[in-house]
Amino acid sequence: MSDYTGAKRLLPSLPTTSYLIADRGYDADWFRTALKQKGMTPCIPPRKNRKKKPRYSKTLYTQRHKIEIMFGRIKDWRRIAMRYDRCAHTFFSAICIAATVIFYLKE
Repeated sequence: MSDYTGAKRLLPSLPTTSYLIADRGYDADWFRTALKQKGMTPCIPPRKNRKKKPRYSKTLYTQRHKIEIMFGRIKDWRRIAMRYDRCAHTFFSAICIAATVIFYLKE
């Protein structure tokens, strides 16, 4: 599924927040407009082939790496990366266990 399709489906269920940080895959005028209508400021870098490049906060965008690192650490757990659990509650339990172990190993 493309980023646009996923974004369109997730848009109504997004929680209210001040900023939404996303990568270039979500750079679309309709998505930016929808976020502004919900009261969010999009922090999405423009695609390289855009004629008019919208502005974004480069300082805020650099914080995105923390989320990417967290997902990378969770995907190191093979059970989660391969999605062995078919039930959503069992899969969520595996994510909780992985997050807890990662948190305590980090300290």
